[in-house]
Amino acid sequence: MKKKVLLMGASGSGKTSMRSLIFSNNPASLTARLGATIDVEQNHVRFLGDLILNLWDCGGQDAFMDTYLALQASTIFQHVGVLIYVFEVESRNMQKDLQYYRDCLAALQRYSPDAAVFLLVHKMDLARGSRAQTLERRTAELQQASGDVPVTVFGTSIYDESLYKAWSRIVHTLIPNAAVLSKHLTTLAHACSATEVILFERTTFLVIATSSPPPAPHAPPMGSPALSTPSSSHTTTNGLRTPTFSQGSLPAREPDPDAGADPHRLSPTRYERTSELIKAFKHACSRVREEFHSLEMELDEFTAVLDELTKNTYVLIVVHDPTIETAALRMNIRLARSKFEELQGDSLIS
Repeated sequence: MKKKVLLMGASGSGKTSMRSLIFSNNPASLTARLGATIDVEQNHVRFLGDLILNLWDCGGQDAFMDTYLALQASTIFQHVGVLIYVFEVESRNMQKDLQYYRDCLAALQRYSPDAAVFLLVHKMDLARGSRAQTLERRTAELQQASGDVPVTVFGTSIYDESLYKAWSRIVHTLIPNAAVLSKHLTTLAHACSATEVILFERTTFLVIATSSPPPAPHAPPMGSPALSTPSSSHTTTNGLRTPTFSQGSLPAREPDPDAGADPHRLSPTRYERTSELIKAFKHACSRVREEFHSLEMELDEFTAVLDELTKNTYVLIVVHDPTIETAALRMNIRLARSKFEELQGDSLIS
């Protein structure tokens, strides 16, 4: 099953760098070596077994954009599942960028009216002034330019976890029956007495699905160094829990009055941070010609096991009960493998 993904935006906005970071396991420090995209670069990325992302990285130079719109519209914009349009946060030609975006959006509506549209306000690390206010201003500007077309806007940077958050949400929309995976992850969490279970794609380590939040116990809150920051609430969208930030990479907001609902004070950016850190660790392993297989952490506050679940996924199980051994968690992962292989196959076929 192929899904066509268009990656568009002005030249120099960072499209190829983010593609390299997510899909080629290159660290941010190496992206400066990448050259500009010439015309269209097509990549077939096997994401989940039979799910293949047909990624079209479209060069953003004016001559190419004019050609896409005037001569190649039916080729570029037909059969698109997702359009990702990248804007540089401090672009010097924002009005021209917006005009090209509106023209591309019109072509997309003509040839692929059901395509999802994601807008990335990129290079947020270069934003002048408050990042939160800058993103809010750009979001309003982009929503106005989009008219009646529903869009989702993310602020991203290759130097923090925000890029993984955006791409996890984007790829998640392409996975059928992700809610079913979430349901069975919740079952696995209950079997392990786990606080949370997260499913990652093997190569990119993007989040596929998460378990539902556990009921709040009456025990006093327990913090954890790797997972603890100010509290957050959550919403669930098609099987992917999305944190509603109280504090994170952007400036702090007012505390959540319902913070007591999260007794473990889990970080709202934990999914994306885990993706970023594991990718960095895998890169470090490859530099010394070692292969990453699994990870265990046994600390005073919590225990975590990251291990292969299926041939295309890894699972992270986090428990705060100190009596639970990592061997028991690994055994439950082994017992769950055949079921999740079956679920993954059904999800992709349907």
